[in-house]
Formats: sequence, C-alpha cells, structure tokens
Amino acid sequence: QVQLVESGGGLVQPGGSLRLSCVASVKAFVMFDMSWYRQAPGKERELVATITTSEDTTYADSVKGRFTVSRDNTKDTAYLQMDRLKPEDTAVYYCNAVRKVGGGRYWGQGTQVTVSS
Repeated sequence: QVQLVESGGGLVQPGGSLRLSCVASVKAFVMFDMSWYRQAPGKERELVATITTSEDTTYADSVKGRFTVSRDNTKDTAYLQMDRLKPEDTAVYYCNAVRKVGGGRYWGQGTQVTVSS
C-alpha cells in the first residue's frame, strides 16, 4: 500500500514563500518519479513540477523560475519550494508518485495553498 502525505500549505501574502513536503510510505522511494499537481476552484488539475528518479526536473511555464522541486531519498520525501507566490497560485496542491518499473500511480490527499493579502 502506497501512502502519500502532504504538508506545508497555508495562507501567505503575495510575494511570500511556502515549502510543501510529501512523505511517501513506499518501498524503494528511489524508483518513483514524483510530481506536484494543483487544482484551483472550477479548474482542471494541472501538472506543476516533476522530479524523476534520476533527479531531472520539469516545470509548468507558469511557475518556472519561482518554484523548485526536489527530493530526499533518505527521507522518502519530495518537496516543492514556492517563492514569489501570486494569487493565481491559490489551489489545492497534490503530490503524485509514479513507479518507473511495474507501474502504479498514487495520489496524496492534497494541501491547500492560499495566496492573498
């Protein structure tokens, strides 16, 4: 059973920062590509950032230069550092894990991020 638990969301003013964490209860965390998605009210869920098993990273255009995805394989944890936050970053942020060998895709329960003055 794979369990992903996000934390670190909250209310922040525009221009502020937050760091989200996703702790994975899995065997062989190193074998999972880890991604962050977000879903704003009335909108579809969108991919924000991915870090692969080889630690290659990709970002949505809307967050490039402001967000940084990382992972600590010793702690089975993925992170999303969010800087220079904007009101349009307001959404529920979800952690996603995809097993590279054998398949399997898993989601966390989400954490709310609200950017407002």
